[in-house]
Amino acid sequence: MSNSTKVCGVILSGGRATRMDNQDKGLVEYKGRPLVSYAIAAMRPVVDQLIINANRNLDQYQLFNLPVVTDQTSSFDGPLAGISTAMCYTKAKVLLVMPCDLPLIRPEHLQKLLSTCIEQNTDIAVAYDGREIHPVLLAIKTSLQMDLQNYLDSGKRKVGLWLTHKKTLNVDFSTEPDIFTNINTIKELSALEGRFC
Repeated sequence: MSNSTKVCGVILSGGRATRMDNQDKGLVEYKGRPLVSYAIAAMRPVVDQLIINANRNLDQYQLFNLPVVTDQTSSFDGPLAGISTAMCYTKAKVLLVMPCDLPLIRPEHLQKLLSTCIEQNTDIAVAYDGREIHPVLLAIKTSLQMDLQNYLDSGKRKVGLWLTHKKTLNVDFSTEPDIFTNINTIKELSALEGRFC
């Protein structure tokens, strides 16, 4: 990767987490650590700048000693709102995006996304598990910020729909689909802890 290509990482932790009984998902503990800490550990080695997108419990997120940015609206407009906010915050050319609830993602997975985005000169490189894409695990050119904001301003929120109109490459992780195991409910959290105890 070129040294001139600056990369900002953003961890999306700004949702309502309604299926998690409205708990702040990034602060829910998995194996004794907040979920967001796993994302930080995966991101840190591969980005030049790292921020957290959160809309609640900002004081607790600030304890991780990273900038915490909130959505530009207070209506919980979904992951694209967090991505747009991060694009406004950074001057980096590439934004690496991951949600806070994927504790099995490692730095090498994120590096693969970044390398694809930069070396293949695509607008977006999105994770693909062999069956479907994971639309909030991606590397994206920040030059798309205005296009993304226009999409949000039109009232649209669906990540997958926006991606279909962009120069996007799927990055194949079909040999290890388990890395995309995410945590949406307390039951899923318990099940994942049981698998890897």
